[in-house]
Order: sequence, then structure tokens, then C-alpha cells
Amino acid sequence: MKPSNNKKKKVQNAWAMYDWANSVYSLVITSTIFPVYYNSVTKGSDGSDRVDFFGLEVVNTVLYSYSISFSYFVIALISPLLSGIADASGKKLSFMKFFAYLGSISCMGLFFFDASNLEFGILCSVLASIGYAGSIVFYNAYLPEIATEEEYDFLSARGFALGYIGSVILLVFNLITIQFPELFGFSGGSFPARFSFLLVGLWWAGFSQITFRNLPTGYRKESGSENIFLKGYREIQAVFSRVRSMPILNKYLAAFFFYSMGVQTVMYLAASFGDKELGLPGDQLILTVLIIQFVAIGGSFLFAFISKKFGNKISLMIMVVIWIGICGAAYYVYTVYQFYALAFVVGMVMGGIQSLSRSTYSKLIPQSTTENASYFSFFDVTEKIAIVLGTFTYGVIEQWTGSMRNSAVSLGVFFLVGLGFLILVSIPRNYFSAQEIPEHA
Repeated sequence: MKPSNNKKKKVQNAWAMYDWANSVYSLVITSTIFPVYYNSVTKGSDGSDRVDFFGLEVVNTVLYSYSISFSYFVIALISPLLSGIADASGKKLSFMKFFAYLGSISCMGLFFFDASNLEFGILCSVLASIGYAGSIVFYNAYLPEIATEEEYDFLSARGFALGYIGSVILLVFNLITIQFPELFGFSGGSFPARFSFLLVGLWWAGFSQITFRNLPTGYRKESGSENIFLKGYREIQAVFSRVRSMPILNKYLAAFFFYSMGVQTVMYLAASFGDKELGLPGDQLILTVLIIQFVAIGGSFLFAFISKKFGNKISLMIMVVIWIGICGAAYYVYTVYQFYALAFVVGMVMGGIQSLSRSTYSKLIPQSTTENASYFSFFDVTEKIAIVLGTFTYGVIEQWTGSMRNSAVSLGVFFLVGLGFLILVSIPRNYFSAQEIPEHA
């Protein structure tokens, strides 16, 4: 059951604070400081970019890309099982805690990563990614449990906004320690960067306590004498059958899959585009990420407002059309100021499309269900597979054509297909309040 009225606001605020807690991983570890640090410590004294990984010689950036792909592949495989178990056992919060602590402790472990222990660094990187992605499955599943459908859009936007603000605060502090280590009594060298990884883990675990203290543990379903693991698989099978019987949800997931291939690829490879195609130094690339983060805060609320006035479908379609324009414009970007301008537009639609995608899905799943984690595992797996396929396609096109500009333009095709499926999604006016689980499922 949903929280009582006097507790609802507190629970919702605590839920949104998990974005504040975990988003530092995405910004510091995934997008900015860690990739730069990793490239520096894995580059040979002769400038070679090849490393030895368990006896295999491989390019350092390729190894890092594979490690990220592997972590998302793992979580895509296990999240349906885990979410089914969580729904059946009523231990959604326990699973969320496990992955959050796995991720935060792994980030702390990166403090000890240097050129002498590459395998350890990759292991911590993979576990941190699994922890982040795994916890998000259960975090997202709480949204329809703690709010009404009228509250989904703005509550989802609030979470993303808090995540952007919190991650920027810690990133700015970390950049100050790296640029001016003497102010903090640091000796310089690699210590300030490694210290930032430690802070990410502490920030993530520490602020998560606000969320963990206030969220409900989750629904518990009677399972009788049935094995809880088998119950989890059967819950997933049942949900899959129900999803197949819901054409509106099917089309929306198809749209989400294709435009997410584009969105997620831009998120992971924008800095690489700026570095390789424009030759931007690290400080300008980080400034670009900061621009995206700040603008994304406003974008989340702007498109939540548009969805309130004109509906979720129209709001999503507007953003996808803008994304198509971004992909085309990237081909003609040659100066740093053009790159900053493009980053501004990316930030505006990045926050909005992530926030609204989550809240729209919350509205489309059956409102009477108690299997939110199982339904959201499909949403999560869809996004993770989109990351794998989108980044892989981007790399293949760059390899074939020799230019990231062609790869960027190709992303527009994904957005076009996603737009086509969005156009096909026809949501009746009373759908959000009247939908139920299909009886024959």
C-alpha cells in the first residue's frame, strides 16, 4: 500500500535523495575524472596505449569500453531474476541496499588503483558499474509505489535535478583538490584524483542512508512452500506475458529502446568526440560536462511542465525531434564555442528525456500491480541493451569510416525510429487511471 498522507512527502523526498547520492558515480567515475586518470596510468612511458590484462595485450581504452559493456551485460542478465525475487519476497529495499553498497565500496576501492594493479582497477570499475545499475532497478520500481500517477513526472524530475546538483557539487570540489592540492595538504601527483574516488564512495553510501531509513521495505507476496528463486523466475515469466498483452506498453518500450540507443551513446561518448574530433583539452571537456549537468536541471522541470500541459507523448516527441537535430549539427561542429552551444542543447533534452521516460513508464504499467520491480526490470534491461548496441554501433561506424562525425550522424537514425514508435503510441485519455493487468495473462 502507498504511504499515508502525513508520511508521503517525507518518503518521496527520501526517494529523490537517492539520485543525489548515486549520481556522483555517473559524473565523477563514468564521465570525467576516472576516465582521464585511467588513461594516464595505463599509458606506457614510451607513449604506448597497450596494456597487459591477465596475459592479454589490449588497447587501454578498448579494455575500459569492454569492462563497461560487460558490467551492463551482467546486470541486464540478472536484474529480471533479482527483481522477481524482490517482488516475491518483499525485500526490494534489501536488494537496493546490497547493490548500493557494492557500488560505493567498489568506488572506494579505486583509491588503491594505479599502474601496478590494472586487474584490480578493472574489477573495482566493473563492480561499481554493476552496483550502480543494479540499485537503479529497485530505485525506479519504488516510484509507482510511493506516488500517484499525477505526481510521477515532477517527482521523477525532482530526483534527476537533485542528482545533477549533488554530482556537480562534488565534482567541483574534486576539481579544486586536483588543481590546488596544496590547499588541502595533498602532495599532488595521483593522490587527489584517487581521493576523489574515495569521496564518491563515501558520498554515495552516506547520503543513501536518508533513502534507506525512509523507504518502505516493499510488498511481500505469499509464496507458500515454493522456492523463492523459482518464484522469481515465474514472476518474470508472468510479467513478460502481461507486457506482450499490452500493445501500448509494447510500442512505448520499442520507442524507448531506440531513442535510448542514441541518448546513452551521447552520454558516454560526448567527451571522446570532443577530444578526438576537436582536440579539446581535459579542462574544457569537463566544463562541457558541467554545462550539460546544470542545463539538465532546468530541462527536467521544463519538459515535466510541457507534459503536464500537453501530455507525455507530445513532450517526448519534442525532445526526440531536438535530439535528431543535435545528431545532424554534430557533423558541422568545429570550434569549442560551437561544442559548448551543442552541449547546452544536449543538457536541455538529456535531463528531460531521462526523467520523463521513467515517469511515463510508471504510468503505463498496471496500477493494480504489486510487481513494480519486475516491471521495471524490463525497463532497465531495455536501457542496458540499448547502451551496449548503441555504443557498439557507434564504434563500428567510426572504424569503417574513420570519423566520429559519421557515427554521430548515424545516431539520428535511432532517434528517427524511436520517434516513429512514439507516433504509434496512442494513449486514451483515461488510460493512466483505468488500466489493469490483462486477465488472460
